[in-house]
Amino acid sequence: MSAINNVMKNNFRNLELDEFLSETLRDAGYGRVDVQKTPIGTRITLSVTRPGLVIGRKGTGIKDLTSKLEQKFGLSNPQISVIELEAPELNPKIMCNRIAQLIERGTAFRRAAIWTNNTIMNAGALGVEITVAGKLRSERAHFEKHAVGLVPKSGDVANKVVRYGVTHVLTKMGLMGIQLKIAIKNEMPREFEMIESETSDKSTGDKKIENNVQGEVEDNKTSERNESVEAEGKKNG
Repeated sequence: MSAINNVMKNNFRNLELDEFLSETLRDAGYGRVDVQKTPIGTRITLSVTRPGLVIGRKGTGIKDLTSKLEQKFGLSNPQISVIELEAPELNPKIMCNRIAQLIERGTAFRRAAIWTNNTIMNAGALGVEITVAGKLRSERAHFEKHAVGLVPKSGDVANKVVRYGVTHVLTKMGLMGIQLKIAIKNEMPREFEMIESETSDKSTGDKKIENNVQGEVEDNKTSERNESVEAEGKKNG
């Protein structure tokens, strides 16, 4: 197998793994997964909001999940570690799942979107944009957008700052899609500032000293000329 086919196969497997974990660990607040191959086996790092639900009593949850991943995805000796997310409100996947859970419990999608916007902005985000599409109010499908703050749309800033999350929820009216965009304030590039170096400061200081010295010399010359003119005037007088 060539290197390109191997990379494509691994990426496709990671996408399937991410989709499987998002469905299996939905109640645990699944955020993301990091897969690394080691000489010993495959190291899998899970980022969730409730690690206790993933680990289970006496590690039974980890053992069951390890066996499932080994059988379904053919991972060699998977070693799973669980990490708790520090700021789950800034993770688009988690917040998408929360919106879906609210809608499944009977909350109106507009109220769920507004609550999510306020929660994310209070967590320190730069901006939020939620798009809900599907059969929302009638048999005809349409979409609504709820945005707060500043969300870059294009350019290198959008690639670095904006994070995306997509999920679906099945309601009585039909399938509803939810897309969430979060702009992270801490990842915004800093504004350009001109900082003068020490060498430039020294050179400017030296120039000021030279200008002051030259000015004093010129003042002395002019004063001497004035004195000689006055002396000659007295002699003539």
